[in-house]
Amino acid sequence: MADTFRLTLAQLNPTVGAFEANAAKALDAWEEGRRAGADMVMLPEMFLTGYQAQDLVLKPAFVQDAMAAMERLAARITDGPALGIGGPYWDETGHYNAWWVLRDGKVAARILKHNLPHEDVFDEYRLFDSGQISGPVRIGAARVGIPVCEDSWHPEVAETLLETGAEILIVPNGSPYFRDKQDVRMNVIVSRVVETGLPVVYLNTVGGQDDQLFDGASFVLNPHGEIAAQLPAFEECVTHVDFTRGAEGWRAVPQALTPQPDAWEQDYHAMVLGLRDYLGKSGFRKVVLGLSGGVDSALVAVIAADAIGAENVHCVMLPSRHTSQGSLDDAAALAHRIGARLDTVEIEGSREAVTGALAHIMAGTEPDSTEENIQSRLRGVMLMAISNKFGGMLLTTGNKSEMAVGYCTIYGDMSGGYNPLKDLYKTRVFETCRWRNANHRPWMKGPAGEVIPTVIIDKPPSAELRDNQKDQDSLPPYEVLDAILERLVEDDQSVAEIVAAGFDRATVKRVEHLLYISEWKRFQSAPGPRLTRRAFWLDRRYPMVNCWRDQS
Repeated sequence: MADTFRLTLAQLNPTVGAFEANAAKALDAWEEGRRAGADMVMLPEMFLTGYQAQDLVLKPAFVQDAMAAMERLAARITDGPALGIGGPYWDETGHYNAWWVLRDGKVAARILKHNLPHEDVFDEYRLFDSGQISGPVRIGAARVGIPVCEDSWHPEVAETLLETGAEILIVPNGSPYFRDKQDVRMNVIVSRVVETGLPVVYLNTVGGQDDQLFDGASFVLNPHGEIAAQLPAFEECVTHVDFTRGAEGWRAVPQALTPQPDAWEQDYHAMVLGLRDYLGKSGFRKVVLGLSGGVDSALVAVIAADAIGAENVHCVMLPSRHTSQGSLDDAAALAHRIGARLDTVEIEGSREAVTGALAHIMAGTEPDSTEENIQSRLRGVMLMAISNKFGGMLLTTGNKSEMAVGYCTIYGDMSGGYNPLKDLYKTRVFETCRWRNANHRPWMKGPAGEVIPTVIIDKPPSAELRDNQKDQDSLPPYEVLDAILERLVEDDQSVAEIVAAGFDRATVKRVEHLLYISEWKRFQSAPGPRLTRRAFWLDRRYPMVNCWRDQS
């Protein structure tokens, strides 16, 4: 019996619903594995349909088409390695998240996911039935156990596979990104290695799907938790891992490890990839955004340039009488540095026309945020018109701090199809700008160097909707605001706990109030890449009408 086993890992980027395109990617990877003499080529969870397909997998026609595409793919897997690929499976016993093993022109096995995740962004109880734990599959010289994604987080699946003869565990995943997720995954898989004494292959998908990012970063662990292979984060990769069998069983042959990014680079790459895939998978090639001269729109413009190239980024300055010359100059400098087109559309005449039209209704009232928001909404009208006319997706630029407390104008600066900063607090916006100025990577399509003028990063933030306006006129300093928000949103702390940590109770209560009353705005907001454990959408589901407040 041979004492070697070669596994090809295909860390690839599928598109939800693009069955034929995903199958073609799988077939290309299989061909590469065949040329390399692989025994098996491995693709991630639900790769054929893309992931997450959400309620599409409740639609019979969708699943029927997916299963038919899988059968067509199986017919092409001949005279070469086995192919493992994820896709849905329905039969008379139930509806399953399955991993199909294709070999010799047919379906050789189906591994049904047993543990269904139902937390964070997942709700697979509504989508699938729990499958029975499958036994190992003989592939070449090895008996391979296959815990599908969530199954690897539960020791009983790996233990059952060990008891039924598995010699190597391979885990196909659709594990979404949040900051420093790789450390969490590594700790889980180390536990499975220690418990079973078997090598484990962890293959994750890569790419953006709506608000979710899949960061790849696949790896292989030998017994004793020794890492034998590490694939790149946020990038497609096909590589081959060799296993040899000795007196103590199978071991992966160590290979060069791809260095992993730090938290700042992780988030930045996630935002770039999320935007690139949201545009590309939706059929958009260009973007338009309002460039204010402020730090948020500057960062969005640079992210867009890095995602799709500056030649596809259309920046528009929309000044009113409250816009400072400094903001005009800063916006121009930013656009020039990244090489993007910049146009100016004056809104003062439009503002006067709207306020004039409303004058008889507003008579006897004092100017307030109503008049300020007219400017923001006029900008939204202008930007949407440009988007409609020229086909670029409008990007909105509000950060997580603003989205949390409603410091944004519905139908104004919230207008747009995607928001790269939606899960990035303002204090992290500043630091991310500094990080990008100091770093450039091959996957960035924008220029290297100090692309964001330091004056934009250093000046006090302002919406410039009235003279001499500063954000801190309406909000606590961002260092304080973000610290409170992280405790309220990410940590679910009580008011009493936050006050005990040294924060002013009145400030905490005010932030809590703003957070709750802004839920309706967030419900209507554009999607954006998930960077934390508690992004606004699937991670944090709160009612829009809510009279409860924490009195602790």
